Amino acid sequence: MEIGGKHILITGGSSGIGLALARALGAKGARVAITGRREQALADATGQLRAAGIAATPIAADVATEAGRAATLAGVIKAFGGLDILVNNAGGVRAGRLDDTTEAEIRAMMEVDLVAPILLTRAALPALRQGGGMIVNVASGIALIGMPFYSTYAAVKAGLAHFGEALRRELAGEGVHVLTAYPGATDTPMMRTSHAGLELGITREPASAVADAIVAGIEADSFEVIRGGEARAKMIALNRDDPAALDRRFEAMKPQTRRLFAAIPRYR
Repeated sequence: MEIGGKHILITGGSSGIGLALARALGAKGARVAITGRREQALADATGQLRAAGIAATPIAADVATEAGRAATLAGVIKAFGGLDILVNNAGGVRAGRLDDTTEAEIRAMMEVDLVAPILLTRAALPALRQGGGMIVNVASGIALIGMPFYSTYAAVKAGLAHFGEALRRELAGEGVHVLTAYPGATDTPMMRTSHAGLELGITREPASAVADAIVAGIEADSFEVIRGGEARAKMIALNRDDPAALDRRFEAMKPQTRRLFAAIPRYR
């Protein structure tokens, strides 16, 4: 897809991968609308984008609510008159043992990471069909390889990935494409405030690198974008061919992982 001149909505666009995507897409001539729950963070992000010459529109809304989704779509249609690309990026995570995770935290991940993208996509489809659009779902590498202490997050991100795959096939021949992105550990505010780091063998790539890869995937009409390079590919193959080997690797990390992942902020 040619990005220049497109109208793009990015949920969770005030920081991290969402903000990096707004920069990368805007630099190619797209008009971007970014959503977020925190008005000041959204205003700061919009100011950064506009200072870089990017046509950016802020929409303060919580896409995990029906009212927030309605306000989001109304705002982007009012600003642009239409919508070409929807990026479902907003997400949240609470890491830790399942029995230490509250029901409220589990439901929050389900609502923000899975239910909200499905319902926002459904509502946006009429606009996306107008000129041949695209849906980009930002899942996670954990959707491909389930990691201990991320059981609910792995479930909802895998759900989002399979939702995208099924919807792509459902919409085949109708002019709307679906791309799924699988970022690995990324240097975002959420990751920086966690204690997971090099001591666990986790390296973080810049959000800009993830954004650039997703932009390239959009331009190529790719089905998926998987980050992590050869190391990630080897883990995916090992998880398929000898999952017990990965079980043993993660088991050896459990004592340290339990301590370091004890509390990670819910939202990126």
